Amino acid sequence: MAKAASRSALEHSRIVDPAGIIPDLSRPEFEAFRALILARTGIALGPHKRALLQVRLGTRLRALGLASFGNYRHLLVEQDPEGDELARLVNAVTTNKTEFYREARHFTYLAQQWVPEALERAARDGQRIIRIWSAGCSSGEEPYTIAMTLADALPQAAGWSLRILASDINTEVLSRATAGIYRFEDVRPIPRAVLRRHFLRGRGTQAGLVRIRPELRQLVRFRSINLIEDGWPIETPFDLIFCRNVLIYFDRPTQQRVLERLVECLKEGGRLVLGHSEGVHGMVSGLRPAGSTIYHKESHHAGDHPDR
Repeated sequence: MAKAASRSALEHSRIVDPAGIIPDLSRPEFEAFRALILARTGIALGPHKRALLQVRLGTRLRALGLASFGNYRHLLVEQDPEGDELARLVNAVTTNKTEFYREARHFTYLAQQWVPEALERAARDGQRIIRIWSAGCSSGEEPYTIAMTLADALPQAAGWSLRILASDINTEVLSRATAGIYRFEDVRPIPRAVLRRHFLRGRGTQAGLVRIRPELRQLVRFRSINLIEDGWPIETPFDLIFCRNVLIYFDRPTQQRVLERLVECLKEGGRLVLGHSEGVHGMVSGLRPAGSTIYHKESHHAGDHPDR
């Protein structure tokens, strides 16, 4: 009986994932990693995320041949001077759920409302320059959807200077995004006519894959940016910033700091686009609603705006 109880306790102290058995992540270890992840990424893991973190960090233990999470934390703190393993930790714990045309209403707004405004503005001042930032771009579906939407909505798009900065903290997904190669199942949300215009079908060893056409890929520049770090490498203000389903992983003070800096990076009259469960209420000023989780940066003379 004692033997059975001991075996049961051992089984409960471990968690099984498809690749094998992972050692138990104790509560003190969880709290230590939780604090490290918060400091490095701004991601606030709730207490209920302990089992999830155990599985994700377990992949790094196996890759490194380590026997315990304590050994892994020691490596991170004492034996990782260049931060290479810390970057792999970040890659392991960040969530990368995305898809083409996710929250499609934002791209409808882009094509049917924002582009006509840009055309009117260009007719007045002759400026045919568009700068957009996809912050938290994951594996590239969002910035490429933005590029496709604008390429199709702008008449004579070649006459415009269009550049999209796409950033993420996860270096693995940025590599996939830069390649612009996707499986057929990944592109199912894309209308067939759009797919034919903007993708190349793989053949031979690349059968079952598609790739973004070069002329569209060259519109997007991918870069690693940590939104909670100082000194974002931003050289020019943006007409549009997409930062969707990123803020939900931060605590409220971090959300506020990031939002304030995003607003600073917008041109007057620019738009900030957030995810469906995100908002700016009570955290930042100088924005007014322009659509569903879309916000318009007001000018210095916003007090005279007819909508106010």
